[in-house]
Amino acid sequence: MSMSLVCVKDYEREAHRQLPRNALNYYKSGALGEITVHENKAAMNRWYIRPRFLRDMSKRSMATTVLGHPVSLPFGVAPTAMQRMACPDGECANARAAAKNGTVFTLSTISTSSIEEVATHAPSSLRFFQLYIYKDRDVTARLVKRAEAAGFSALVLTVDAAFFGIRREDMRNKFSLPPHLRMENFQDNDRKSSLANSSAGGSGINEYVTALFDTSVTWKDIAWLKRITKLPIVLKGILTAEDALLGLEAGAAAIWVSNHGGRQVDGVPPSIEALPEVVKAVNGQCEVYVDGGFSEGSDIFKALALGAQMVFLGRPLLWGLTCGGEEGAHNILQILYRELDAVMALSGCATVKDITREMVIRKEYYSKL
Repeated sequence: MSMSLVCVKDYEREAHRQLPRNALNYYKSGALGEITVHENKAAMNRWYIRPRFLRDMSKRSMATTVLGHPVSLPFGVAPTAMQRMACPDGECANARAAAKNGTVFTLSTISTSSIEEVATHAPSSLRFFQLYIYKDRDVTARLVKRAEAAGFSALVLTVDAAFFGIRREDMRNKFSLPPHLRMENFQDNDRKSSLANSSAGGSGINEYVTALFDTSVTWKDIAWLKRITKLPIVLKGILTAEDALLGLEAGAAAIWVSNHGGRQVDGVPPSIEALPEVVKAVNGQCEVYVDGGFSEGSDIFKALALGAQMVFLGRPLLWGLTCGGEEGAHNILQILYRELDAVMALSGCATVKDITREMVIRKEYYSKL
């Protein structure tokens, strides 16, 4: 099959064919009318690449660093929930694929493989742990300590999801986690591990979040988190300069520009459009990452030119897992590597540092000439 799947879009189409409706709609759906889901992708085409020629492209490298850790690629794996709906090995397979490609894997709190499982099955991977803050702060503190003990290298605090957005497809399907799966990070607490396995009439995952996530979280809680961990804290879900500066003030090691894949507030800006504002605001004081709609090497190139240190991808890896487990996820990363390498070579960029702000421009520029 993989010989006929040559781009992320091919894998997406095949995954849509293979996945049960319950899982497919959970993975692909966005909030309300899904304007932001579609805009995340459409916005990529509003930026044009300005290639430079007659530069020596005989040797090229994508090597860079993320929070001081060397990585082979300037793109990595974003946290997505419940990956064992896509394939039996789920998050473990995804982490191994990331390790094979020398990049970072981010594990979701609400995963179907535990912190310890991922560490055991992908010991060589560079691992970040994405964190939600629960009403029971002891639950959150235990997750943090387990991530530290398992060798994770950073905490990624998602700041835009104390509530979950209204996702109509999940409501129509009365989404619930299949009965053979659990939230594996909570096996010592049956309610927290199995609550999403049922629905009271709407979306089971929204009911889970409403029952358990702490909606009183504020910027002051980052100070609490910093007191209980030595790991660097990345703030994921930032879309404005104002919040980026508040994140810096709170001690964030990195700001992750994200609109949660269009799954929270419908009508917020596409991530790539919000990126320049955040990059300008932090002014080199911390690293900046981005996710949201990236599915081609040219998309990644544009984000790097706009100032992102790393680009993260979520849904494309789910499509890879669905179509081929670990091999499928590995293929997705390899496809993006080849595409980005081609764009770099054809645009005069031998290294990631060569991909500067002058390499991209808004398409409106050309209508004014």
